[in-house]
Amino acid sequence: MSRDALRKTDVQHHLHPFVDPMKLAEGGVRMMVRGDGVFVEDAEGNRFLDGMAGLWCVQVGYGRRELIEAARRQLETLPYYNTFFGTTTEPVAALVETLGARTPGDLNTFLFANSGSEAVDSAVRLVRHYWSLEGRPERRAIIGRRFGYHGSTVAAASVGGFEKMHAQGGLPLPDFHHILPPYPFESGRGEEPEAFGLRAAAALEEKILELGAENVAAFFAEPVMGAGGVIVPPDSYWPAVQEICRRHDVLLLADEVICGFGRTGRDWGCQTYGIEPDLMTMAKGLTSGYLPLSALALGGRMAEVLRRGGVLQHGFTYSGHPVSAAVALANLAVIDDEKLVARAGGAQGAHFQRGIRSLAASPLVGETRGVGLIAGIELARDGAAGTRFEPAGHAASRAFALCLEEGLIVRAIREGLAICPPLTITEDEIDTLVERLGRALGRLERELR
Repeated sequence: MSRDALRKTDVQHHLHPFVDPMKLAEGGVRMMVRGDGVFVEDAEGNRFLDGMAGLWCVQVGYGRRELIEAARRQLETLPYYNTFFGTTTEPVAALVETLGARTPGDLNTFLFANSGSEAVDSAVRLVRHYWSLEGRPERRAIIGRRFGYHGSTVAAASVGGFEKMHAQGGLPLPDFHHILPPYPFESGRGEEPEAFGLRAAAALEEKILELGAENVAAFFAEPVMGAGGVIVPPDSYWPAVQEICRRHDVLLLADEVICGFGRTGRDWGCQTYGIEPDLMTMAKGLTSGYLPLSALALGGRMAEVLRRGGVLQHGFTYSGHPVSAAVALANLAVIDDEKLVARAGGAQGAHFQRGIRSLAASPLVGETRGVGLIAGIELARDGAAGTRFEPAGHAASRAFALCLEEGLIVRAIREGLAICPPLTITEDEIDTLVERLGRALGRLERELR
């Protein structure tokens, strides 16, 4: 079948995530055919610098033979077996050991799944099961944040704080609640960042007291809010949140699906912000997106109670897929061998953040923010005043399209842009990214004015 025929079939019979099917039918679908390093190429031969690392995930870049060969060897040896029936496989057992040495504190017990959504879904279930085993089944309430993103299963979308997602399918489910995010540009303009950070943290305590601490199971949050717009919290936020959770004995989950595996310049976002979570989710960078794999990491407090709780009535056919685990091991070896975490927290990350900050000179930029190798740009009709564009989302969508024309992939989120390149990006490639993004913003300014 020709590529044109495949594209036509795709548009007619494939429901794309987070895309308007009617608009896709009008504009057609772009078919990606190859990737190399930080670049991807479509079927027409257009080459793009991938400023989104796929979907926040391709840490080691495209075309890595180490990962490809790891998958091939495991496929030839044992392409699949499950972890039910008291069985395991060598790659899964090795990955448990490797992750246990990498995760902070005592977060060294793991449940594997396929996606971040499933890991969060599992966390909701196991948190509530934990409290039941502790004789506190009334502790069911899960608190998340507006603009928090934790996936799109029914439970994970309920933890997340997006009204448009909740509107489809009758969400959130009961016992899910949402509070003010640490998003100064949206809710704290004119306030000192540290004061706003404390106010955003206080919103958590207010919600706990409103619900009754005896009814609250856990607080789920990303160290840096990724799909919410790369919302970087003020320094005062996380220490206050940690103290509130401990004082009210509310479990704290760090969602590391985007932040984990070096994105913020440390192995984990919780290390960047001094968080000591009770449990943690991970995915994306675990395999650099080469194969699906996620994990829920549990600390000793929960793990010991669950081990004594009888048969765990939870798991998936692909919980601990051996080929995915083999690729994860190869991926983590590349991250370590090439010191990619140190690069993100050092020279490469600093160069990237300087480049993004240089774009604040555009009159359309209300704010730039970021840490390590992740950044966000808030677009505004009047950058200095922070006045929003009308209709909401138009300017960011147009900026995304102009970036594509310049050979750059970023992501439009509400009225802003997210940038999250592979950790392997060089300083010269960062300069290319910033140059292309700057040209796109310049073109957007001329269009809008």
